[in-house]
Amino acid sequence: MASTLQRIFQQHFSTFAQDRSLPPHWYRAANKIARCRTAALGGHVQACPEGHIERVWYNSCRHRTCCQCNRMQMDRWLSKQTARLIDCCHHHIIFTIPHDLNVLWMRNTPVMMELLFHCARDSLQQLLMDERRLGRAEPGFMLALHTWGRTLSLHPHLHCLITDGGLDRDGWVNPKGSCFIPARVLMAKFRGKFIAMLRQSLCSGELILPEDMPAQALQNCLNKLGRTKWNVHIRERYGHGNGVMQYLARYVRGGPLRNGQLMPIDCDRIAFRYTPHTDSGTPCRSSVMTLTCEAFLRRYLQHVPEHGKHTVRSYGLYAPKKSAALNRARAALGQPVVASVAAITWQAYYQRYAKQPVAHICPVCRRPVTNMRRLTPHHDPPRGLDNARGLHA
Repeated sequence: MASTLQRIFQQHFSTFAQDRSLPPHWYRAANKIARCRTAALGGHVQACPEGHIERVWYNSCRHRTCCQCNRMQMDRWLSKQTARLIDCCHHHIIFTIPHDLNVLWMRNTPVMMELLFHCARDSLQQLLMDERRLGRAEPGFMLALHTWGRTLSLHPHLHCLITDGGLDRDGWVNPKGSCFIPARVLMAKFRGKFIAMLRQSLCSGELILPEDMPAQALQNCLNKLGRTKWNVHIRERYGHGNGVMQYLARYVRGGPLRNGQLMPIDCDRIAFRYTPHTDSGTPCRSSVMTLTCEAFLRRYLQHVPEHGKHTVRSYGLYAPKKSAALNRARAALGQPVVASVAAITWQAYYQRYAKQPVAHICPVCRRPVTNMRRLTPHHDPPRGLDNARGLHA
């Protein structure tokens, strides 16, 4: 039997959640994924006016970790953000926190998430404000949170897309010198800020420690981490930001796993394919990770962000409220203002990827197929119709 993420949640989540106290957003994600494009979410019936054909389209859940229905949402986001990119060189910077702090992340995910965004943003802004770099010129940058490793392990880090230059009163300013930001200096500043804000959060009571970790143990851990090298990686400069933006788009919608990676369920164990990470950059053959259903669900759900928490944030010229400054920067580089991008319809999306149009014409009478009625949630399919599922509704 083919394995899908939806089938795993339908068959195993109730057992996993039994006698456990799980976060509310875990239940929300599980219910959404399990009911996506089923009668439980309602839908609508399309039919020919003469009654020759009828078909049911069920609604998508649109949860951001559902890999079944969010590809179109990801494409819409990518089209909108790509249209806003300044046509200039960009840098890709990755901020990673040590795995020693994973236990704190699991206990204080919203707090740790805010600290990670704020420390990365402030470190970049303070270093770029130096007169030896951009001075008063304001760059545009975007941060995207990524919490999973290739085996669904916890690996919190931020991907940053930042312009190679900025806007000041006189126009566009290119960075001074051959080095955009010294990697060691950026690492030290980010490390110092993160440790300092962790101590501050601990003193204010905002940070909740695990039961087996006394406050002094955390202080000792932070002292040790303050003397180690953190993983802050500055990639090579890119001629444009489109490639990195496509990379970031994978983390906006769809979750950490695709159905194509899953293998058939065997004896209540779940296996999925992944590509091991290699430091050399050489291609590596895919491997298979096998987990119990409980371990798999726990690994997957730990990457579900809380409702209302933004995992992609824009600052500087790319901030949502800086449209005027963004257009001035584009004008300074001889580029047109940001144009509005029409959201792709599900019909056009289906035609693009399925390589065939959605049939809107009855093959018998050649009259248009129209929406006849809506199906309320938990409504069974109309009599005589198959339990068909649509792309989107």
